[in-house]
Amino acid sequence: MKKRITIKDIAKVAEVSVTTVSFVLNDKGEKMGISQKVIEKVREVAAKMEFKPNGIASSLRTGKTRSIGLIVEDISNQFFSELARVIEMEAKKLNYRVFYCSTGGDDELTVELINSLLHANIDGFIITPTGNLKATIDRLLALQYPVVLLDRYFEGQNVSHVVLDNFDGAYTATRYLLEKGFKNIAFVTNFSQLIQMQLRKEGYVKALTESKLYDVSRVLDLKYHITEEDRITEITKFLDDNLEIDAVLFGANYLSIAGLQAFRKLGLKIPRDKAVISFDDHDSFRLHSPSITVLSQPIREMGEEAVKILMNQINESHDYKVEKIEKKGKLIIRESV
Repeated sequence: MKKRITIKDIAKVAEVSVTTVSFVLNDKGEKMGISQKVIEKVREVAAKMEFKPNGIASSLRTGKTRSIGLIVEDISNQFFSELARVIEMEAKKLNYRVFYCSTGGDDELTVELINSLLHANIDGFIITPTGNLKATIDRLLALQYPVVLLDRYFEGQNVSHVVLDNFDGAYTATRYLLEKGFKNIAFVTNFSQLIQMQLRKEGYVKALTESKLYDVSRVLDLKYHITEEDRITEITKFLDDNLEIDAVLFGANYLSIAGLQAFRKLGLKIPRDKAVISFDDHDSFRLHSPSITVLSQPIREMGEEAVKILMNQINESHDYKVEKIEKKGKLIIRESV
């Protein structure tokens, strides 16, 4: 049987004290005045020796389980699955496990999932909240749990979050369509109280209002909890009733996927009949012919930032600073405009 590596073994190879190794592996190296060079050396030795800490002993000693809960809207959506992958990779570097949960936008299920993770004694939460979760987030804050909101937040709530500048993203995408000569630009979105969807709509409205081209009849607000088939039907009817539309901005990638199927049903050609831009990229958009122009979110940066902020909260306890980060999106020009 392979001998279990201990911190004494690491200390011997790294030529430092056992105490130094303990501080470094428990993320207290900088706090205890250990140099970055020594911290890196200890971590490198621990990695090479494939050191696996005793989770139970560590939890009893520190009160931490070295686990975080990640709650997203839909793990099958490429945007959220890529975010989850980044968060898992970043957490793994810090010897943390990630427990995934997917809510489907269901408020009651989200509360149940949070309660389950609380019973599992996780060290902190990264959450993409559902529409009515504000009170539950307030409860977590009152319990002094580390919390970072991702992709969306609640106005007036003093909690750390990492989000896209959604207003700017929609404004930029709409301005691009205007600059390309399109005037009858539609927006397909969800009727939602979630801040990110509201801001996307506001950015679209602002760009068209400035050009005196805004027409409320060209906005389609879909219910969130409907089937893919119903989305396609609603978008098909909307386009058929508004033949003057020459371009469409879709507020999310799953709306765009339904929209492309509606285009096919109507025999519409992109961009000959109508131009298309989607919020959030998707593998199928690159493969689609013609390929689809997107307002892409900086997923890697957002995931890394969320983990960094959460770890600050976990390690600094009551002394952490609430951080509200807004990232700029990138318009990726393809063939659909």
